Amino acid sequence: MTLTVPKVNPVENVQRSSSQLTQFTEFRHYTPRDLDKIPQVKRLNREQRFAMKVVSQVLPFKVNEYVLHELINWDNIPEDPIFQLTFPQKEMLLDKDFNTIADLLRSQAPKDQLKKKIDEIRYSLNPHPAGQMQMNVPKVNGVPLPGVQHKYKETALFFPTSGQTCHAYCTFCFRWAQFVGINELKFASKEASQLMEYLRQHKEVSDILFTGGDPMVMKTRVFNRYLEPFLGKDLNHVQTIRIGTKAVSYWPQRFVTDQDADDFLWIIEKLIKKGKHVAIMGHYNHWVEFETPIAREAIRRIRETGAQIRTQSPLIRHINDDADVWETMWRNQVRYGLIPYYMFVERDTGARRYFEVPLVQAWEIFRNAWKNVSGLGRTVRGPSMSATPGKVEVQGVTEIKGEKVIVLRFIQGRNPDWVERPFFAKYDTKASWLDQLEPAFGEKEFFFESELKEIQSRAMAKAG
Repeated sequence: MTLTVPKVNPVENVQRSSSQLTQFTEFRHYTPRDLDKIPQVKRLNREQRFAMKVVSQVLPFKVNEYVLHELINWDNIPEDPIFQLTFPQKEMLLDKDFNTIADLLRSQAPKDQLKKKIDEIRYSLNPHPAGQMQMNVPKVNGVPLPGVQHKYKETALFFPTSGQTCHAYCTFCFRWAQFVGINELKFASKEASQLMEYLRQHKEVSDILFTGGDPMVMKTRVFNRYLEPFLGKDLNHVQTIRIGTKAVSYWPQRFVTDQDADDFLWIIEKLIKKGKHVAIMGHYNHWVEFETPIAREAIRRIRETGAQIRTQSPLIRHINDDADVWETMWRNQVRYGLIPYYMFVERDTGARRYFEVPLVQAWEIFRNAWKNVSGLGRTVRGPSMSATPGKVEVQGVTEIKGEKVIVLRFIQGRNPDWVERPFFAKYDTKASWLDQLEPAFGEKEFFFESELKEIQSRAMAKAG
């Protein structure tokens, strides 16, 4: 049976002209040095602008004109969710850290003194959570493979060097350390050949996830170096190609009006014709992000190739900590042909203090949104913590033998035998991460902890 995939309409045949879709077709972005040049920012008072400058010294900042003009409601500042999603806020740093950097900037301290203090603060923010550096980096012929993570046996993650930036940065991003200029904090590889050799040696890998940063910042001719090898027979065991991207929200032009938009969609078609499953892992944090004409056109064109778009987002205070937001988001995603996939818990890194939502509250938000959508919207899983032992889902709150408990389960685990095993934590309305929970029923530790320690010890010995 021959798989027939419809050809992508070239840019000149897009149903609406680019001028009707958006006025922004040439990519232009702003970084910390450009904050004062952003017209909308000039409307803010001096204190707000200075606070942004201080925080952007420590945490990455980047925004583009499409986000500025078409996604942010500047009449609703600072509450606007996309403003919170992209612009630094004073409370993202501890008061002592904010004041330290502010004083150094006011005194025009030497650059090396400022950098030293900035780096100290960055290292205190848990730049690589969940054992990423120590436990997830594999080896090829005994040599560590930079830019690859292999945590679960069937899925490998690849971080191409040319994809270690984004069209705009999210303030909550758990991979913020990739973007702050400290090389030892980066995952990245420019060697496609090393990745392919690793995959040839590991037939258990059925899924490859291109991530970053954002691989969609790469030109198609560069991305093709990584994608085209999957057309060969020697990688038949890799059946699913996932591309984690925020471009569908922050720069949908990448799939519509960019000069190589058609070329990218064409390589996706070729992969699908070869029998690969291609999934665009769309990072959508709020329903506003797919309501512009060009965002919907990007969705239409991607889906026309035969690729799926699966959607995911953490639950983030100040941005989407509201059941109505999630209900609207899931309903509209299904309406546009997207597949709701994950609600994550904000990870224990970076500005998590500003964004985190207690686990019990996260479950309540999830439940109140989930119960109001149809079965097609209930493909979503969560709230899920991507923690050291694996992906742990909060399933609910109940009472067992007179004790109120939080019910948890593994969606993914470092040991696959942990998956789908329910376990219980003491009821705690303040806990926002797995390591803040205590086992219920007087148990000294959760069922997986002893084995996890052994796995960690072996990984450390292997790395050392």
